[in-house]
Amino acid sequence: MTDEFDPARFRRVLGHFPTGVAVITGVDAAGSPAGMAIGSFSSVSLDPPLVAFMPDKKSSSWPKFKDSGHFCVNILGSDQEDVCRTFAISGGDKFAELAWQPAGSGSPILDGVLAWIDCDIEVVHEAGDHWIVIGKVRELDTASNQMPLVFFQGGYGRFSALSLAAWESDLALQMRSADLARPYMEELADELEVECVASAVVGSDMVLIARAGKLESSALPTAVGQRIPFEPPVGSAYVAWASPSAQKTWFDRLSKDAPEDYLEVLQRTVKEVRAAGYAVGRGHRWHSQAAEVLSRDEPVLHQDETSEQLHQLIGLLPPDYESPNVDVREVRTVSTPVFGPGGVVVMVLSAVVAGRRSLDTDLAFTVDRLRGAAAAVTEALHGAVPEEELG
Repeated sequence: MTDEFDPARFRRVLGHFPTGVAVITGVDAAGSPAGMAIGSFSSVSLDPPLVAFMPDKKSSSWPKFKDSGHFCVNILGSDQEDVCRTFAISGGDKFAELAWQPAGSGSPILDGVLAWIDCDIEVVHEAGDHWIVIGKVRELDTASNQMPLVFFQGGYGRFSALSLAAWESDLALQMRSADLARPYMEELADELEVECVASAVVGSDMVLIARAGKLESSALPTAVGQRIPFEPPVGSAYVAWASPSAQKTWFDRLSKDAPEDYLEVLQRTVKEVRAAGYAVGRGHRWHSQAAEVLSRDEPVLHQDETSEQLHQLIGLLPPDYESPNVDVREVRTVSTPVFGPGGVVVMVLSAVVAGRRSLDTDLAFTVDRLRGAAAAVTEALHGAVPEEELG
């Protein structure tokens, strides 16, 4: 450190990097729980599985369990700022009013955390006025679908998705989801005599990532890789379970020429889709028009033109087009979400029919079977349906 070094400037500049917040817990020599709040937790290695945190050398909490050989990382949710403050203050019984259970190592797992990681202490390195504690993971799991607690520029807050990327998972997760869904999609296609497709949001489009079954002429073309603009009123099976800010991004894509009450009806439709657990698509004429645009043998250079034509067609749809609560005559598609870890919609499964056939008479059965398949894939992904109320 030079004479010109300014510690306050160091803290201020590094404060521009937001961090997650965790409580590191352990057990002292007497078997009592101990813990400390930190913002320095990090993953280190996948093989072997290693994580790290960096306690201050002045910490009064770390010495209590550093010789135990174990620690547990408790990743806090956005509703646990009070828990963080409890562990950030020196002294007192920090566990007096907190519910917890022991991990395999005996270290406490706090109730309500987003996730926990139970570790054996692998090595401790000295680093200036801190220690670098590296732990080898024994066991870990997720425990909540809430957003994380975030520390930024000296204050606490929560992450809020601000763009359509809220629905974009790691593409590897999307493809794994499609692989897990494929057997269910094939079974549904055979049993219901429909085409079953899986789609995911990529950028500003919904992209078909898998399909099963083959329909005869007049079906909406469903080639893998096909794109449809992700804009109102199409895509409510994604939007219904998204955060309010992410929903707003989708609503903001609404044409400025839309009727005055269009947004109000659209918002009500989103709530109806969430309440029912599925969305529909109806109308032979619109599907025929969309099929005509999608089936043209155009080179890649004309994709923008195709997207614009689809945009215009989508603009003709009523705001309650995907609502399961309106007149559902001529239902051509039924769609329901698959959830990944954290309650994020990673893809949507849809049943599609061809020609002038509709799903009106067997809609309830189709919905039941489609939702069952989506639930099975969600479970295989260790996902969960968000429990919080729709904003």
